[in-house]
Amino acid sequence: DGTGAPGYQADVGITGEKVDAIGDLSQAGARRVINAGGLAVSPGFIDAHVHSDSALLVDPQHASGLRQGITTEILGQDGLSYSPLSADNYRAYSRYLSGILGKPPEDLDMSSVESFRSHYHRKAAVNTAYLVPHGAVRLETAGFRDVPLVGDTLERARRLVTEGIEQGAVGFSTGLSYHPNAWADTNELVSLCEAAHDAGGVYVTHTRDVNTDRAFGGGGVAEALEIGRRSGARVHFSHYRTEAHDAGRVAERLELIDKAKGQGVDCTADIYPYPTGSTLAAAMLPSYVHDGGPEAMVRRLEDPDERRAMIAEIDAQPIRSLRESVLSYLQKNGHLEGISLPEVAHERGVSMGEAICDLLLE
Repeated sequence: DGTGAPGYQADVGITGEKVDAIGDLSQAGARRVINAGGLAVSPGFIDAHVHSDSALLVDPQHASGLRQGITTEILGQDGLSYSPLSADNYRAYSRYLSGILGKPPEDLDMSSVESFRSHYHRKAAVNTAYLVPHGAVRLETAGFRDVPLVGDTLERARRLVTEGIEQGAVGFSTGLSYHPNAWADTNELVSLCEAAHDAGGVYVTHTRDVNTDRAFGGGGVAEALEIGRRSGARVHFSHYRTEAHDAGRVAERLELIDKAKGQGVDCTADIYPYPTGSTLAAAMLPSYVHDGGPEAMVRRLEDPDERRAMIAEIDAQPIRSLRESVLSYLQKNGHLEGISLPEVAHERGVSMGEAICDLLLE
């Protein structure tokens, strides 16, 4: 029954959209009876971290979720989604995010959270909730540029967060491995989370590991907890877990979070049950390469001098565990799908940094 207690045999009576009775209902009548004998019955599962923002628009039946018992998905994760964005920004950001979200229809109105939600409500087979994504807010106010959000620009960004929650979003999300998100500093995030908190929303974060010099405590958990302290927002950590190097050391991993909870910071976390992650290959490029958006990135990849510099920087450190990376989708190099990045680099006779740049440019 979801509490950890043993399961039990019973009938379930549903009126409208609500469970009305659980027990022996053999004497009750109903317009429709589903024989679930020998099966497990439970409420639908909520997928607290999913990147199906585009998938639900392209394939609203969403059998991959439904067949796992998922009936609600939380969109706008990691600060990566499509609203609120102008038509031009929606097309540009859709292209940038296609490596992790796929390609949505180009002609949708994503100018407000209200319009975004209308594309899913009673159109997709699962229920959805939405987090106002930091990336869209930054793109819409400051462009795809490494500039600080201050003054009038920051106030406009705060308004977008407030309006989004007023239009039905459940909170505000960041993904501080990604861009333009990673160009923020802690002060900017505190201000935006204040707006989210005042509007009744939560703060959901994929913690920072890029531009850590801009962050309180060097980013990560320390920065997220400081944002919660200063803004008053409830903090939720996305995909927070042990990894191979700290397997079993759960108390150590949760030490800062447990301490903050004792100090009054309302914080929670979710975990996924598999030992790896998924990202877009562009995230492996140095932060400055993203400045200007997708077109500028392509120009840098084509420039021999810039290309040599970025390859040297990628090869100098194991960004995103390059040695363990496996390619899952390449539009023009499908034969390489399922092959590790070191194998591709070896086959081509180049470094891993050069392989990444080659594949992105192709």
